[in-house]
Amino acid sequence: MGIETLTIEGMSCGHCIKAVTMALQDLPGVTVKDVRVGQAVIDTESAVATPPLIAAAIAEAGFTVVGSHARVTGSHGDRD
Repeated sequence: MGIETLTIEGMSCGHCIKAVTMALQDLPGVTVKDVRVGQAVIDTESAVATPPLIAAAIAEAGFTVVGSHARVTGSHGDRD
């Protein structure tokens, strides 16, 4: 439930960006904020969008999540 930045290995071009974007957009509870070579920023709105589910969707697209950084948002602003 918040903004998460994923570090993704194996991406090298616009096709890779599109593949990762499409994989993430298909997940319930995930809003794609930004995808670049090697990185995706998502907003998870649901407990359904678990880290293993997100990693599996990206793996199915042919890439590997090698790290993540979550930022939880709340009523008092963002907290790191």
